[in-house]
Amino acid sequence: MVAAGTAAGRVRGREETVMKWNLRLAAASRGIWKASELHKMLAEHGLVISAGKMSGLWSGSPNAVKLADLDVICTVLGCEIGELLVPEPVADAPPAGNALAAAPATAAAVVPRRRDGRSLPPP
Repeated sequence: MVAAGTAAGRVRGREETVMKWNLRLAAASRGIWKASELHKMLAEHGLVISAGKMSGLWSGSPNAVKLADLDVICTVLGCEIGELLVPEPVADAPPAGNALAAAPATAAAVVPRRRDGRSLPPP
């Protein structure tokens, strides 16, 4: 399985990248504007998936995609895997240990409050 949407890492000294799931744009460029249209086309090619999984694929945040499913999607759309999974560089972020040091000194602590006027339980 390929973890889509969240796959990140370093490859031989290159900067860190995140793989962006691009199914909706790939489908739109081929005149497929609705998830239900693509769902029917996938079923015609033998890939029967649940409405929940189709929603995840279409919305751009699938948990995982099987390579066999990815192959069928590419066949239906007539595209390459590179059109569905697009690498995007991640901006340099400060190391996790320096998160407090990077925060401005004037930032006030956030105190959660209930909207209905009742107090929160003690910590």
